[in-house]
Amino acid sequence: MKKIFLLAVVASGLAFGQSKKVVASDVHWWGYKVAKSEASSHDGTVKVKSGDMVMKGNDLVGGSFVLDMTSINATDLSGEYQQKLNGHLKNGDFFEVEKFPTATFVITSVKKNSDKIYNSLVTGKLTVKGKTSAITFPAKIAYSKGVVSLVSEKFSFDRQKFDVAYKSTMQDVFVKDDIEMLVKVTAK
Repeated sequence: MKKIFLLAVVASGLAFGQSKKVVASDVHWWGYKVAKSEASSHDGTVKVKSGDMVMKGNDLVGGSFVLDMTSINATDLSGEYQQKLNGHLKNGDFFEVEKFPTATFVITSVKKNSDKIYNSLVTGKLTVKGKTSAITFPAKIAYSKGVVSLVSEKFSFDRQKFDVAYKSTMQDVFVKDDIEMLVKVTAK
């Protein structure tokens, strides 16, 4: 029985490709009030807790990433205002990190893109606060000497699909639904 299981694991590895562990990442986010401007926005980072990218030959064919939502940090502020916003983002008003400490992104397909810089379109399932929705974004993917890198173009997703909503109805009207992100990940 063990031999059959081992054979199945080896065969699936050959069929699906080689997994590369994420060794570096930079995930940046932007949120805006309805009147979108630099003065009405906040931006920051969130850390990748773990992840892998699956290669088949020289092509990225899959992968998954776990975001540590407890690490969400506003970088446009400092001191007391930064602490207040970080607490606000982590509590029940937005991400509820005590209940949902992680978010995940699972790559479901990678297709060629006609853009010369962002040569691929990455599609996957994003899960935040237990809710899952498909998203697609352009990315520059490079593979050399056993190292794969993915750098997304700035893209957005609708926070309302994940129940990331300011709990005061009137206040939520002033916060734009789109959250923008830029993702850089390296795996080997």
